[in-house]
Amino acid sequence: MLVQTSRFGPLDVQEEDLIHFPEGLLGFDNLTRFVLLDDPNEDIFAWLQSCEEPSVAFPVLEPEIFMESYNVNLTKSDMEAIKVSSPSECQFFVIITIPEDPKEMTANLKAPIVINSKERLAKQCVLQDNRLAIREPIFKRLQQKVVPRSSKDQDAPKKNLSSSVRPHKESEL
Repeated sequence: MLVQTSRFGPLDVQEEDLIHFPEGLLGFDNLTRFVLLDDPNEDIFAWLQSCEEPSVAFPVLEPEIFMESYNVNLTKSDMEAIKVSSPSECQFFVIITIPEDPKEMTANLKAPIVINSKERLAKQCVLQDNRLAIREPIFKRLQQKVVPRSSKDQDAPKKNLSSSVRPHKESEL
């Protein structure tokens, strides 16, 4: 299927690459179909792109990139909603806010995106752990964890998180 995006242009997305959010995301309940895309300019970021609204895309990171451990307790209803019996069956992403000054970048640790990759079901879960912040500063931690790419790696093609998503070419119409 062809998905229009304002950030990446038109994309060919296979049905098996779609991630279904039966309840939508916080503030976006009407958007239920998304796809995960690699950021073409950054190795560590990905984008959670809406397949229904071209302008809606959220930068996301796996929390392990900037934290040693990110242990969450999902409620029984959260796990039932995405058809898992344990958080260990899930993939976790946190939504990143990148203001004009990237040094002020934050991650929402309190409401991660939780994905059952096998079923392609997901939910944004609001965790009850008061130690987790909605706006956790992460810039300094990312600088410490991320090793710059070598010039050899910069020329290597990037692989999308969704294996078959690719830019749509006008010649394919």
